[in-house]
Amino acid sequence: MAFDNLLLERDAALAPAVPSAPVATVATVTINRPKVLNALNSQTLGELRSLFLDLKSDPSVRAVILTGAGDKSFVAGADINELAVQTPGSARDYALAGQHVLDIIENLGKPVIAAINGFALGGGCELAMACTLRVAADTAKLGQPEIALGLLPGYAGTQRLARLVGKAKALEIILTGTPISAAEAERIGLINRVVPAAELMASAKKLASVLAKQAPIAVEYIISAVNKGLEMPFAAACSFEATLFGLISSTGDMREGTRAFLEKRTPEFKGK
Repeated sequence: MAFDNLLLERDAALAPAVPSAPVATVATVTINRPKVLNALNSQTLGELRSLFLDLKSDPSVRAVILTGAGDKSFVAGADINELAVQTPGSARDYALAGQHVLDIIENLGKPVIAAINGFALGGGCELAMACTLRVAADTAKLGQPEIALGLLPGYAGTQRLARLVGKAKALEIILTGTPISAAEAERIGLINRVVPAAELMASAKKLASVLAKQAPIAVEYIISAVNKGLEMPFAAACSFEATLFGLISSTGDMREGTRAFLEKRTPEFKGK
């Protein structure tokens, strides 16, 4: 597919188990609006929705990296020109549309790594939080500065941030609107790791390659168990986990994984 505001690259992750099978790949999605620091507008959100739904349905894609063009910004926020003309009704729809796209990314069933190469502010921070894992350049800045515009985060930032870093720290970040450094974001659990800026993409690709080699069904179920389990009472979440454990025990990947362990060899997972 061709997009105005996105770039897509695919790298081979591992050779197929049999010659006729498709090569497993890592997809790299780049938001390509560097002149406006990769700000999210409605068109870009629509393109992200279409592309991630395509990646979700593509069995050859085992992991995804999401980043921004240039070295200044991952995504610097939403498009202020669009925000400035919203009415109460349209603003609610605008927020729900953005939340829908981020929900697709969060629940893709495949690991999505945010490679945060600069500013991740407002909608950009919300987008990064919807990813499975977050790797940031040591020059990156993250935050929710909507309060300076008389707004609040609208793409589920109030909810994901509190779940990642806790209520008190989330309220401090959102109410002050002050961006924090990558080092501080790592300290409070907002991101997984900080790397030198020059090594960001190499680090993200290395991590993606590791994740792409895992059993695809197990990856999907783990993401589902964590994401959905966090919204359930503990006992219900444990029951949900046990159900998934039972389901996955019927897969060829589970039989291959246990057999390979006993035979002291590397498993060849097929996602079946």
